[in-house]
Amino acid sequence: MSRLRQLTRVAVIGIASLSGACVVYNNVRKPVLASPLDSSSDDRALRNRLSMLYRPNFQEWDSNWDLYENNGKRRKKEDMKITDSTDSEPDIKPTAKRHLIFIRHGQYEDDKDNDEERILTEIGRIQADLTGQRLKSLNKPYTKIIVSDMTRAKQTAELIFKHLPDVPRETCSLLREGAPIPPDPPSSNWKPDKTFFQDSARIEAAFRKHVHRADNMQSGDTIEVYICHANVIRYFVCRALQFPPEGWLRMSIGHCGITTMTIRPNGRVSLRSLGDTGHLPPEYIS
Repeated sequence: MSRLRQLTRVAVIGIASLSGACVVYNNVRKPVLASPLDSSSDDRALRNRLSMLYRPNFQEWDSNWDLYENNGKRRKKEDMKITDSTDSEPDIKPTAKRHLIFIRHGQYEDDKDNDEERILTEIGRIQADLTGQRLKSLNKPYTKIIVSDMTRAKQTAELIFKHLPDVPRETCSLLREGAPIPPDPPSSNWKPDKTFFQDSARIEAAFRKHVHRADNMQSGDTIEVYICHANVIRYFVCRALQFPPEGWLRMSIGHCGITTMTIRPNGRVSLRSLGDTGHLPPEYIS
């Protein structure tokens, strides 16, 4: 009987030891983390301060940013003749993409007062010519070229036209340089309040006129080239990507830099390049 008691006691001790080992092993594998409720007030205060270091303000994408979303419901011209009010025709949805290429003008005499005197420098003329060569080398079926009516933009365009003589061209005064909106953070040495007041509506009108998805009557993709100005291009990029437009001054676009974006039929926008100057030798980048 005493022998049986000894065996029972040894078995109980062994089971207890194994249980303790399992508890220790589990605690090593799954460490217990302190709950925020169990932490001290100092820890909670530190956690709150750290969480305030970055608090993103997300804004949902507005799919109808250009008010063209319902444009796909319009009929083809030949289908708009109503013959029977009970007829039901399928909606025509847009399928074409618009590829927009924005080119800043070449380097110019920026110390002059009048637009007529702000002509391209010798470097600016070389920049424009090289940009024309670049566009030609891409061998794209350009739809048309739209140019600001300011002197430096027109001179840049003329040098580009030499390489693309068959592409239709037009001028748009809305694309003139200006101050689109007060930047944030503000500029310490440039605060043209009156200019902002005068130019903001015009540049916004230029954006609404030129930057939008294709109409449903457009059957094929288009590639349009705009020769204009840095402030206008930067503002267009912010607006098209639905970034805060006040951030336009945070970007930099060099002379004859090429900015490319694509607008898909569903209104989504893809920025392919921003101020690309890879076609210019280092000595001509400004």
